Amino acid sequence: MAIAAMWEAKTASGHGAALADWVHSAALPVLVGAPGLERVEVFAAPDEHDGDRVVVIALWTGPPVALPDPPVALVARPPHAWSFERLSVGP
Repeated sequence: MAIAAMWEAKTASGHGAALADWVHSAALPVLVGAPGLERVEVFAAPDEHDGDRVVVIALWTGPPVALPDPPVALVARPPHAWSFERLSVGP
C-alpha cells in the first residue's frame, strides 16, 4: 500500500523563501532515510495577496513520518497535514 503524506503551510507575509529554506534544512532531514520513504518533493505557491504556501508531498510504503512544526514566525497559521492512500497510477 502506498501512502502520500501532504504537508502545507501558509507563510507569514514575506517569509516564503525562509520557510522553504527551513523545509530543506530542518524538515527534510527528518524524512530522508526514514523506513518506507519512496520519494519526497517540495513545492511553493507564491500569492501576493494571501501569503505564499509551501507544500511537501512524501510517498511512503509504510507509515508516514510527520514533519516537525516550523518556527512560528515563518507561518501565518499552523500547517495542515493529510495522508492519502493511493488508489491508482496514471500513464
